Amino acid sequence: MSLYSSKTGTTSILKSFSSADRERAKTAALNKVRFSTPKEKGIVESVRVALEDHNFYLIKEFTYFIQEADLCDEEVVTIMSDARKIVHSLTPDFADLVEALLSLNWKKRCLDAIQAYSEFTVDVMIAHNAYIHIGITKLILNWIPNDQESADWINGSPSERVQADLETVHSLLNRILTAVPMAFDVVIDTIAAKFPYFKKPAHVTAGYIHNVLWLMESKPVYEELLLQLVLQKLLILDVNAPRDEIEELREEVDEDEADAMFQMDDINTSPKQPQALDHPIGQMLDICMLKLFKFLDDKCRPVLNSNDDQRVAKNRFFKTLIHIFDEVLLPSHNIHHVQFVVFHVCSIRPAYAEAFLSSLWQKVQNPNVSPLIRHVTVSYIASFLARAKFVPLSTITYYLKELSNWANTYINDSDEFSSKNCSLKANMVFFSVCQAMFYLIAFRARDLTMNEKNLTLLNSLQLSRLAMCHFNPLRYCLPPVATAFAGVTRTYQLAYCHTVLERNARRKLATIYGHEKLMPEETLDTFFPFDPYILPLSGKYIQPNYLVYKVHDLDESAECVATETVRRKRGDSEMVEEDDFILADKRQKLSDLSKSQLFDKQFYYGTSPGFNQQ
Repeated sequence: MSLYSSKTGTTSILKSFSSADRERAKTAALNKVRFSTPKEKGIVESVRVALEDHNFYLIKEFTYFIQEADLCDEEVVTIMSDARKIVHSLTPDFADLVEALLSLNWKKRCLDAIQAYSEFTVDVMIAHNAYIHIGITKLILNWIPNDQESADWINGSPSERVQADLETVHSLLNRILTAVPMAFDVVIDTIAAKFPYFKKPAHVTAGYIHNVLWLMESKPVYEELLLQLVLQKLLILDVNAPRDEIEELREEVDEDEADAMFQMDDINTSPKQPQALDHPIGQMLDICMLKLFKFLDDKCRPVLNSNDDQRVAKNRFFKTLIHIFDEVLLPSHNIHHVQFVVFHVCSIRPAYAEAFLSSLWQKVQNPNVSPLIRHVTVSYIASFLARAKFVPLSTITYYLKELSNWANTYINDSDEFSSKNCSLKANMVFFSVCQAMFYLIAFRARDLTMNEKNLTLLNSLQLSRLAMCHFNPLRYCLPPVATAFAGVTRTYQLAYCHTVLERNARRKLATIYGHEKLMPEETLDTFFPFDPYILPLSGKYIQPNYLVYKVHDLDESAECVATETVRRKRGDSEMVEEDDFILADKRQKLSDLSKSQLFDKQFYYGTSPGFNQQ
């Protein structure tokens, strides 16, 4: 019997189907229900069906696919390339699809994918201006660092990886703004709308400002609007980071360091670096001011062998800055640091300082300007002249003459009625001018009394007439200013003001006893805008040109005691003088004093211009 004589009933899997079986299998496959994926359909086919059949079902499916799928680089390149082919067909009816395409995450992809995304973004906004707002918004959102990206933003400067991504964004913006001029307003509105909230982490706001300044550098046409926006936002930070809060936190840190165990300083160690502020908003403001100072330095500082166009551009930028100062900073009350942008720019060139002072003085003389603005403008003049090292003494004496001439003319022009109406409200500008002179003479007494020529100049200012006139300006000046001015003028026999001060003190005492508080109109609501700059990082741009108050040694040793407070931090290499000419907290408390003992201590005549005794 043969081994293979019988047939088995098992069919081998290797056996080929018969033609009849094959036909039956094809028929069964054709009868099955099959669905093609959006990826298989593609954007071209989906758009064609929507346009020809008015059926947007495939478009919706493809939009969901783009939003939810984890696309690889090759798929992104394919989709964007196909979208460019039909870009003119992507009318506003396909807004959701276009928004999904523009929202694709192109970061950390290959160069081909980034290039494909960039080309589609530019093409779609050129072809359809309806997508400009969506496209600009998507690009501007890339300016905002994530809350967890602080390591990539050190003091407002991006890392190399972040810098590469931002270069792509700014390149796209430049191409769009060049090809579509109407995008100008959209960019401005979007930048303003997307500005980070001031309580965000410091690196978020600093990173956003870094990109705003970058755009200003590449597109000078945006300079005025964007610089104004930046200063407005920094004002919000400034008012939410009061000087007294920052100083209080700094004092707590100093006390903690003083209580720590003493360690011998190593003479070979490098100088101590500025420490970050513990105040979160103050730290954010410090970093932003650091970025802004560097930008202004690059824009305004003269360059060797520069041509006429470059010089004209720098002068034009300075005029723009002064205009923004008039519109934004000058009307802002009790700000602490932002106004130093003008101080720094004026330190770059003497011509800038002269133009700034001239602009302020014109406002003071203009009767059509609001008295409140004129009052603040005088404070800027006095504080700038007192604090700026780069301002020559000839400029200080010139404005002292101008202030004196204006004040004496005001007295001469006052009629019988105005001489009876000596209220602060009616004569605010006059009192402001007098206080500016008193403050400037007391602060710069060393320079103004160093030789006979300067003393002769002071004698020509008719200080005695101003102090003794019927308007009685010493009554409305800040008591520390009046006291310091009286000490200097008595020493050099320029005027004798102490009789007036005593009479004014009795009046104020009567007001205190009668009403238990000082009336608001008794003292000028004054702030000196260039009081000490206390932000450590950005302070390196201010300190070299900033004059710290030094006590003037008066000859009247019996009555006028010169006090000078110095402090030394452990690790510092030199003594640091505490600028206490007028302490801000003391100034704020003047309107709240209700006890005669406290008032007498504040109004003590025997102190020098550093008068606030501890």
